[in-house]
Amino acid sequence: MTAMDVSSEETTIPAGFVEELEQALEGEVAFDGYSRHLFARDASMYTMRPMGVVFPMHSADVAQAVRICGNFGVHVTPRGAGTSLAGQTVGAGIVLDFSRHMNRILNVDPVARTARVEVGVVQDELNRAAEPFGLMFGPDTSTSNRATIGGMLGNNSAGSGSLRYGMTIDHIRALEVVLADGSTARLEPVDEDERKRRAEADTLEGRIYRHMPVLLTEKAEAIASGFPPFWRRASGYRLDRLAESVFDLAKFVVGSEGTLVIATHAEVDLVPKPRHTVYAVGHFSTTQQAIEATADSLSCEPAQVELMDKTILDLSRQKIEYANLGHTLQGDPAALLFVSFTGDDRDEVLKSLDTLVSLWEKNGRGYATLKLSTAAEQADLLKVRKSSLGLLMAASEGSNRPLAFVEDTAVPPERLAEYTARFAGILDRHQMRAGFYGHCSVGCLHIRPFVDLSKPDEVARMRAVAEEVKDLVTEFGGVNSSEHGDGLARSEFNREIFGDELYEAMREVKRIFDPGNIMNPGKIVDAPSMTENLRDAMLPAAVGFRTRLDFDVVGGMRGAADRCMNIGLCRKSTTGAMCPSYIATREEEHSTRGRANALVKALSEPDPQAALGDERLHEILDLCLMCKACKAECPLGVDMAKLKSETLSHYHEIHGVPLRTRIFGAIRTLNKLGSAFAPLSNIPGRIPLLRKIGERTIGISAARPLPHYRFMNLVRWYRHSEASTTPASQGTINFLADSFTTYAEPHIGQTAIRLLQRSGWDVELASTGCCGRSALSKGLVDEAKGKAAAMARDLNTRTSAGSPIVGCEPSCLYTLRDEHVTLLPEDENVKAVAQRVQQIETLLTEAIDEGRLTLAEHSWLSGRTILYQGHCHQKAEVGTAATMALLRRIPGVKVVDLDAGCCGMAGSFGYEAEHYEISMKVGADRLFPAIEEAGKETVIAATGTSCREQIFHGTRRSAWHPLELIQEALTETSGEARSADHSVR
Repeated sequence: MTAMDVSSEETTIPAGFVEELEQALEGEVAFDGYSRHLFARDASMYTMRPMGVVFPMHSADVAQAVRICGNFGVHVTPRGAGTSLAGQTVGAGIVLDFSRHMNRILNVDPVARTARVEVGVVQDELNRAAEPFGLMFGPDTSTSNRATIGGMLGNNSAGSGSLRYGMTIDHIRALEVVLADGSTARLEPVDEDERKRRAEADTLEGRIYRHMPVLLTEKAEAIASGFPPFWRRASGYRLDRLAESVFDLAKFVVGSEGTLVIATHAEVDLVPKPRHTVYAVGHFSTTQQAIEATADSLSCEPAQVELMDKTILDLSRQKIEYANLGHTLQGDPAALLFVSFTGDDRDEVLKSLDTLVSLWEKNGRGYATLKLSTAAEQADLLKVRKSSLGLLMAASEGSNRPLAFVEDTAVPPERLAEYTARFAGILDRHQMRAGFYGHCSVGCLHIRPFVDLSKPDEVARMRAVAEEVKDLVTEFGGVNSSEHGDGLARSEFNREIFGDELYEAMREVKRIFDPGNIMNPGKIVDAPSMTENLRDAMLPAAVGFRTRLDFDVVGGMRGAADRCMNIGLCRKSTTGAMCPSYIATREEEHSTRGRANALVKALSEPDPQAALGDERLHEILDLCLMCKACKAECPLGVDMAKLKSETLSHYHEIHGVPLRTRIFGAIRTLNKLGSAFAPLSNIPGRIPLLRKIGERTIGISAARPLPHYRFMNLVRWYRHSEASTTPASQGTINFLADSFTTYAEPHIGQTAIRLLQRSGWDVELASTGCCGRSALSKGLVDEAKGKAAAMARDLNTRTSAGSPIVGCEPSCLYTLRDEHVTLLPEDENVKAVAQRVQQIETLLTEAIDEGRLTLAEHSWLSGRTILYQGHCHQKAEVGTAATMALLRRIPGVKVVDLDAGCCGMAGSFGYEAEHYEISMKVGADRLFPAIEEAGKETVIAATGTSCREQIFHGTRRSAWHPLELIQEALTETSGEARSADHSVR
């Protein structure tokens, strides 16, 4: 059977093919429509729908899959994190996803400074394993928190440190690979005797060792003269490296994009990790001025010189997760040039930093310079730099997006300023705007022009720009791709770039390694046009339908999902909270990216409203905890919680509303009844038989402790409490009696009210019903709208105009300023209330600073560490800065803002029987270990009621609400100090 055409959108699955794969492999095989759609895209501008997806468990699975595909004439495309920018990891055959299972670090040898890994290992995870030995993997990509070693091999990735550490090709010792016939081989440097021995075998490996030396000899002149002179190359096959003195096929296949072999294991070199890194951050009035300062920077022998333009800086200011950088900058720079110096001698690196700053001042470079000498000072800068791509993509308007097609050129750094000016001229002539960032130290700028691929005239203009830039980079002695590879975006131009003879030699390489042309065809050689398989051009026109929520973006609900450009930040696993269920399962469909792409498929169907009721789609969205981390951490702002609520509403319309959904959607009524009948209402939670019955009938996990209701709830307490004797110097404030602490943890609300009263506020309890958050999370959108309208009306008409509204449960309080506006965008009550929501932490901090609230110099907390777990909704809406600032006002404490991800509870999610295991797995990823490692003297704090429940259930450690700790800090220590681990109440 002949191989399929590489540009084919729909392919016919050969008879018996799926069955043979399923029988032969230990890993999973997926051929359903949604799985195929999820792997049809990477972070490029291309779409190619695969026939199916294979998730190999080990190298034997890979070999079997390749052998079977070869027998059936089916193409094979290897894939790591799917973050390729040029279309390397999309194909019409089978996609092999190495990230799910083949992600083990097998060995780190600190003496030899090597590591042996499976290719699905994420770069940051390798660095974390090497860090105790003072080592790291040299190439430092901006996608290091999700990029796999296999992907870096495929692209020959580099990153910001390439000036010092080179490219991936420079750090590969040996590879274990599967060849095109399904056989396996170990590629490594060999001497001539060993090469001849291997060449004697009557195998595909033997054929490679026989024919490649002949090709090198025949094409020696073309190899010597045909490659672009600049060293930083990620284009074509590296015949120049193979022609060096040692015959090394391991290095040769680096950058071959899975077209020659499929690596399964890699032995890589590690380098010493510098003990100290410092940065000079120059502020410039124009991007061109920043680039012109590169020469001065390089004269000081830095580790890296990086550029970031105003487009990205302005976008970072709009996102809570990235806004801190803007607060540290001076003025409003049009560009930043940040230069790092590294080493083991802190005095030496600081001396280099001072030398550069002095040189910039002497030569009039920029108008201001920041010196960042500690990791804490550098964190905000590096966060924005690593997210530059995503932040730039956030500027997309519908299908008008900044695209990667000329984003990876590089020229000698001494010619970069002139080259950039000429490049900008090309864009101006074609009336294209673009964002600029990248690696000035190695002459590489990532310039992404905005293009609407749905418009044929803009596609033609894009191609014209690509051709002009290709010619320009050749004129300047540079390379068309310096770290992102050829893929579908640039392979078409390789004949022009390398010349006929060298290009034909590369075609011969492909035939030697892959006689059947099944290994990721269409990349590097024999490629389709760069304008084929474009993602937006291949998407059918959206069919309009009524949504219950307002999606105020181009393209409505589908446009909101299609904002995702597959950069894969939701696949990170070591920082932040996005995406907790992906961290637990490592399955693409449980990432924000996977869910967004699944919704794009459903919303592209002829009847999108019916498609939202699809059971497979429901399965994909089911594990979304609606933590809202994606809203804050996704640079493009894909709001999966909102998308899921809308989808669930249509699902219920088709399938009906389950009883448990109705129960959780009416959580305030449930909790109010629990309080009214307490303590009797707490008995069922203590009887195992009743819990098991509840699990079988309603689906509430018998393993999860139930809330403990209090008869003396917050509302009753407030009615019976005595008025504060402190004069209300600050006016009236409204405290939101949320649906959770009011009935199960009223002591927290009481503490908040007392603190506010002591701070000079006249506190009114706002007990106006349910905010609708729980109903919305269950897809009961119409009910949520009713509750939102009623609460907003009551708050706006029954409280003093303009008076602040505060609360202690983030999920409820911030619903007033986010979800209510989404539910009822035209409601004037909602708008007015949203403007009045304030953080109680900010008000109490002001009271402490102004002397209205005085904390004791020596409380039982003095000398202790407070580990603080912020609520996910709080992080998404306002961040944790205000809470941290308040806790730091406690004399004598050290406060740590835990970067431990989502707790996993997520309101009702952790109570649901089918979700209990995932809930606990999310907590056990980072949160539970962080708390268990803390000493008993360490104090645990958490803002959310769900977080406190999960922390106790998972660690048997009780967590305080931060306001309780402020209350504790009001009193001088007397007698024995309080236990740092207070009893559960």
